[in-house]
Amino acid sequence: MPKVLRIINRFNLGGPTYNVAYLSKYMAPEFETLLIGGKNAEYEGASDYIVKNLGLHPIIIPEMQREINYRNDYLAYRKISNIIKRWKPDIVHTHATKAGVLGRLAANRLKVPVIVHTYHGHIYHSYFNKSKTALYKHIDRNLAKKTSRIIAISELQKQELAFKHKIATPENFSVIPLGFDLERFQQHYQEKRSAFRRKYDIPDDTLTIGIVGRLTKLKNHELFLNAIDKTKSVTHKKVKAFIIGDGELKNQLVKHADQLGLSVSMQHENADSDIIFTSWIKEIDLVYPGLDIACLTSINEGTPVSLIEAQAANTPVVTTNVGGIENSVMPNKTALLAQNKNLNDYTAKLLLMVNDDNLRKNMAQEGWIFVKSNYDFNRLVNDMKSLYNHLLT
Repeated sequence: MPKVLRIINRFNLGGPTYNVAYLSKYMAPEFETLLIGGKNAEYEGASDYIVKNLGLHPIIIPEMQREINYRNDYLAYRKISNIIKRWKPDIVHTHATKAGVLGRLAANRLKVPVIVHTYHGHIYHSYFNKSKTALYKHIDRNLAKKTSRIIAISELQKQELAFKHKIATPENFSVIPLGFDLERFQQHYQEKRSAFRRKYDIPDDTLTIGIVGRLTKLKNHELFLNAIDKTKSVTHKKVKAFIIGDGELKNQLVKHADQLGLSVSMQHENADSDIIFTSWIKEIDLVYPGLDIACLTSINEGTPVSLIEAQAANTPVVTTNVGGIENSVMPNKTALLAQNKNLNDYTAKLLLMVNDDNLRKNMAQEGWIFVKSNYDFNRLVNDMKSLYNHLLT
């Protein structure tokens, strides 16, 4: 049985954690997997329950953290190297940037037969200045030469990595979209919707608009707040907004909402507030059925888990058109796409969705069919098994 050492930066809430969890659990019995992860930042909220709920027990390397720290990075590299020496994997598969650098360097030095890396997003714009971005591109190009196969999670991402950023030639890439357990978003739908709206005291005539994700600069929640403010000022509909998640910008976003004149509450202490900051909600399948519209305002994205989950729950989407988003939704069928960082365009799309009941209903009907056929975890596992077998032979 071939052995796979799977390495991820950290177990934060999002696509990469689900990806490694399903692959680590369901590649058996054809492949034996050992899972390694780094340490979460305090503000991120742990999502190790995702792997634990599948009966997985990953090795945690505390030194492998999001921030660059030469001492910690070297210690993490040494620990990964020692695990490779002891366990002797046939495949080392790394996920995301930090794990991709440390894991691939160690695997190459120790001559692991197959080295695979998955780009869940990339850091080539909206993260660093030009000189630092150029340095990271140089590092990744060199690492690509040491990698048996690079996985992009969408065709658009592959094109961007191969042709725009020139990380490797197109032949070095395979496109394997993410996969998730989506059935839960369809189960007991009406009960979940009723429970969510009762919890937050939402009247039947009020539309709910939600955004799910880390409260970081990259997610651009200020655009969401500004669009909610403008929408509420012109629509005849009653609207309540939800910000679901947490992060280092929470206090700044609450202040921004106050400056706009939007009333804010935490959890559900004030039923009359315009916006509720709920913090993280682990059982996200209890959330989307209660939302009438799901939003995303990111500056950059790989494959946005929140939009896949929203469509799985028949929730129509308004989003910025960045990264792999247009491959993750059906434009104008399950989602309206707005220009990046364009408040007027985003508000126009959101206002259209709010005011048009038939549009929301029609888009809701398309979502489940689309994501079920493209983002089910069984498809992910089968695609990865085929790739591993090909690379091993």
